[in-house]
Amino acid sequence: MHIEPGVLVATKIAAANVVALGLVAGAAWLALRRPALLLRAAFAAAFFTLCMQSFHLKVGPSELHFVGAMPMYLALGLVPTLLGFAFGLLLQGLLFEPADLLHLSVNTLSLALPLLALHATLGQRLQRVDLGAVLRLDAAYYAGVTAMVGFWLSIGEVATPLGEWARFAASYLAVVALEPAITVAVLLGVARLRRQRWAALCFDTRHANRLALGGR
Repeated sequence: MHIEPGVLVATKIAAANVVALGLVAGAAWLALRRPALLLRAAFAAAFFTLCMQSFHLKVGPSELHFVGAMPMYLALGLVPTLLGFAFGLLLQGLLFEPADLLHLSVNTLSLALPLLALHATLGQRLQRVDLGAVLRLDAAYYAGVTAMVGFWLSIGEVATPLGEWARFAASYLAVVALEPAITVAVLLGVARLRRQRWAALCFDTRHANRLALGGR
């Protein structure tokens, strides 16, 4: 889901910087009011970095990554996941891919804006957590991510054939198929730990509780 250096001109990157900074600042302000969210954000950044580095493959104009978005969103919450995206991408740029720092805000928005849209729609209506429900969340989320990549490419300086973007978008069907099982496994682990006194600090247990109740 990375946008490669040279695709966007400086003015468009600057505009993305402003939007991303406002989004991260708002999420950080919410986290500072609830320190447990800062701890979860650190977990999210570490998990996200591990997922992104575990698998990445060049496909068409961008890259296929295992993002791990739904395990973070459902086990840690919206705000920690948003911060995890931003600081995870920063960490990866500093440690592994310095060239990606140029588009840090662009890549952050590609992940964060679809999650905000998902949270405001399907996420708010989620009552029962099972494989089918998580699959729907994943399908909607990664459709948003690939659409965001398509948006950046459409306003870029380098012409990208529609077929190349479609090939990239189709590659995320593998993530949509795989991630729900990992998400449910993570939530089962959280459900088993939720009675521990420290669990409320480390996890958002609401979705794990719905998963446990759904299995009875």
